Amino acid sequence: MRNFHVISGCSGGGKSTLLEALRQSGAHVVPEPGRRIVEAERDPDSPRLPWNDLACFAEAAIALALEDLARTRALPGPVFFDRGLVDAVAARWQARGAPERAGKDPLLQARPYARRVFLTPPWPDIHVTDATRPHGLAEAMAEHERLARLYPALGYEVMEIPRASVSQRADFVRRFTG
Repeated sequence: MRNFHVISGCSGGGKSTLLEALRQSGAHVVPEPGRRIVEAERDPDSPRLPWNDLACFAEAAIALALEDLARTRALPGPVFFDRGLVDAVAARWQARGAPERAGKDPLLQARPYARRVFLTPPWPDIHVTDATRPHGLAEAMAEHERLARLYPALGYEVMEIPRASVSQRADFVRRFTG
């Protein structure tokens, strides 16, 4: 969809902060499916947590991303997604040990987002771990590399968001999403 814009990239790269700035400026923003799953889960042994069972987590994230697409279809103006279906499918294939197969997944053939996708690069100065993101910078960098290869393989044009202030990053995204 022309109005559906994905902001993806590595964990800890500033996506959620950037999306909050876009939301505060009046844009429609859809929070990251994976983070919502982790925040809602109360059982530390739940298979829905990515560090316990990545495949189960990925399936839950895919279901939530599909619900998000259906729920937001009629919204006017640009809609910004903190990650989304492509990232969830990439996690599914990562769990299966075949991340290169993600691009062949039938769920991604319809390309549900605008052609231009924004990626936040690894940024050691702002990367932090927390209860919903316990993995470190090395894992975040590997994740970024997988996504930087996957999106173009699916026909998306990737634009890396510059390392800059939150307002400069928001202006950058708005400049290309009109």
